[in-house]
Amino acid sequence: MATAQRHLSHYDPAGVPSGAGRRFVLVVSEWNSEITEALRQGARQTLLVNGAAPEDVIEHWVPGSFELALGAQLAIEALAPDAVIAIGSIVRGETPHFEYVCQATTQGIMDVNLRTGVPVIFCVLTDDDMQQARDRSGGRHGNKGVDGAVAALKMAAMRQALREG
Repeated sequence: MATAQRHLSHYDPAGVPSGAGRRFVLVVSEWNSEITEALRQGARQTLLVNGAAPEDVIEHWVPGSFELALGAQLAIEALAPDAVIAIGSIVRGETPHFEYVCQATTQGIMDVNLRTGVPVIFCVLTDDDMQQARDRSGGRHGNKGVDGAVAALKMAAMRQALREG
């Protein structure tokens, strides 16, 4: 595995735009909550460390990853955020359900991005087992919630810069 020896959630804070004055929504799946809670904490802390005000980091929970796209869309309509981070964890089981949920979740989040023009960051782990999920939610491969927050900060800044010309 190419990532086995590298902690991927390290980033250069100097290269990350400030979150000050921007609103972020975390839409978090309740399913596999051990994993999604760790991702949520990593995302929230990264946004705060990079200047977002606590009141500008809004959290909403949905039942599972399948519901993340609609949750993101509803949050965009109601809250007008600068970016949304869709946080979920899908772990392979013994049936084809994994493939269906992964595909629908990915497509749904992409569709909300394109339909609304608001960045919706895909922070959904799609792992073969729980150990892989733990490794990517604060374990040996870092915390993908951190990566999702950095992406949200960058995309919110890009969107604002392009709108301002």
